[in-house]
Amino acid sequence: MTRGFQVDAFGGPELMIWREITLPVLGAHDIEVIVKASGVNFAEVRMRAGDYGGQEIPFIMGMEASGIVKTVGAEVEDFSVGDRVFGRARGTHAESVIFTDEHLMHLPDRLSFVEGAAIAVGWLTAWHALHTVARIKSGQRVLIEAVGGSVGSAALQIAKEAHCWVAGTASTDEKLASARQWGSDLTVNYCRQSVIDEIMTATDGLGADVSLMTIGQATATDLIDSMGMDGKVVMFGSTGGRDITFNLKIGILNLQLLSMSISTSPDFMSLTMPDFKSRALPLFAEGLLKPVVDTVLPMSELVKAHEMIASRQHFGKIIMTNDNV
Repeated sequence: MTRGFQVDAFGGPELMIWREITLPVLGAHDIEVIVKASGVNFAEVRMRAGDYGGQEIPFIMGMEASGIVKTVGAEVEDFSVGDRVFGRARGTHAESVIFTDEHLMHLPDRLSFVEGAAIAVGWLTAWHALHTVARIKSGQRVLIEAVGGSVGSAALQIAKEAHCWVAGTASTDEKLASARQWGSDLTVNYCRQSVIDEIMTATDGLGADVSLMTIGQATATDLIDSMGMDGKVVMFGSTGGRDITFNLKIGILNLQLLSMSISTSPDFMSLTMPDFKSRALPLFAEGLLKPVVDTVLPMSELVKAHEMIASRQHFGKIIMTNDNV
């Protein structure tokens, strides 16, 4: 028996209740991990509110964590009791959680548990979008919507590490200042600046080669009109709503509209995970890639974390730690 934040009915943050929960029976390829830190994601706000497709109740909050291996299944080969690990799993806002071994990774010695908890969802989504789906190349121009978010802030570093020129958009100047500190070549406040004008001026009219779309209808037209010939638009989220419209200028520009989800993509486990382990983890170990952590809170303040996520004022990740529950 362990404890975690359970949701029995969709609604406000007050419906996340810290209580005793029963973990699933450990399978042959399962690993029980003592949670040291857990990342908070916008998707979880939607899950709790009942606005996330396919989510059933009751469920335990949380989608990613870092911690220490407690128990391993009979056929687990790459992990041992006591290992420092991180990865994606459901139910990570808890004292312990069950991972499948294919979704778990060893935490580089350089990284703390807090930093480890900031990687799995945002960085794997960004890596899948840029490398697996868009197949970015050195020298390309990359436009990142919501550059202050979990995925956007990771995508910024990934694109810069790939030697791309990067533009990031956000709704506040504070987020854009942080994006510049992390290497963004151009920043645009889409609430008061023309994304099209800024991108076209900065690129001498060439436009972006690759863009990451996540906001939705409010910015979709400007993003598409900021693209260059043969560009790729990768759609990975719907923070501003699921429905968008666009005109057939996409045909004149020969644009590719590419949608993705790491939860359902067949290429995620076969291509992205092994690629991330072989190329990204060494970069984290060397300090060339760095998790972006905005705020660290005790697990007991999960309601506050959800309020912060909903206000969209943070840059990078909000992390919960188990020390003070």
